[in-house]
Amino acid sequence: MTADLYAFLTTEPNAEVAPIHPKAMPVILTEADELEAWMTAPWTLAKELQRPLPDGLLRVVGHGRSDQPDEETLPGGDVRPSQGSLL
Repeated sequence: MTADLYAFLTTEPNAEVAPIHPKAMPVILTEADELEAWMTAPWTLAKELQRPLPDGLLRVVGHGRSDQPDEETLPGGDVRPSQGSLL
């Protein structure tokens, strides 16, 4: 028997997340060395990764409202599907 489980670590929200979810945001790792530290370092070192993503690195593309378009038209006419909500 196996059990497929997952978890994620949260932290205080950054400037982009706070207006939508003022309590917390997931910790987001963006560099290979951060991922390596998260997976292999002792908790005394890895816990330093529990911090908000720096302001300006996220872009809000929707708020989960049903009246939002399903796609976004980009400059040049390309279409990008909307991103699902993480919160």
